[in-house]
Amino acid sequence: MGILSGYYGGWLERILMRFTDVVMSMPRLILAFAFVAMLGPGLVNGALALALTTWPAYARQARSEIQRLRHSDYLAAAEMLGIRGGRLLVGHILPLCLPSAIVRLALDLAGIILAAAGLGFLGLGARPPMAEWGAMIADGMQVIFDQWWIAAIPGAAILLASLAFNLLGDGLRDILEPQHD
Repeated sequence: MGILSGYYGGWLERILMRFTDVVMSMPRLILAFAFVAMLGPGLVNGALALALTTWPAYARQARSEIQRLRHSDYLAAAEMLGIRGGRLLVGHILPLCLPSAIVRLALDLAGIILAAAGLGFLGLGARPPMAEWGAMIADGMQVIFDQWWIAAIPGAAILLASLAFNLLGDGLRDILEPQHD
């Protein structure tokens, strides 16, 4: 949506970005809970709900980058060679947007892990016998004073995974966007 609205602009951009604004105005976790409540609990439905609530930020970022690149000499040369429409979008514009989207995804994965754990903690995530960190913490809450490690170990795993994805995102940003410094 972001690539289309940034490239074509006009009324298409206004419609797509207003829809994106509407989705972004709703709290992401509450929207994910609503999607899981509609779709039913489970790992696939939880992942789908989280994906449906995180796309607006990527659309906005892609639109911003396309607007910056839209009048570049690189794209003007491609258009003079007769490359237009979908071929220009997929072959020339999309590769320019991917590095920043990859970095953003790596940085957002920490929040996605926390949201997935929240869904699992509330019983809306993966179903037993499938292991899920949020469900493990919920199970450990019943015996937390006697056997604290049952809840602490999955909590530590969430912490370490979130930290790892944040460090990965920082490293990818340094590699893929060297001008960011």
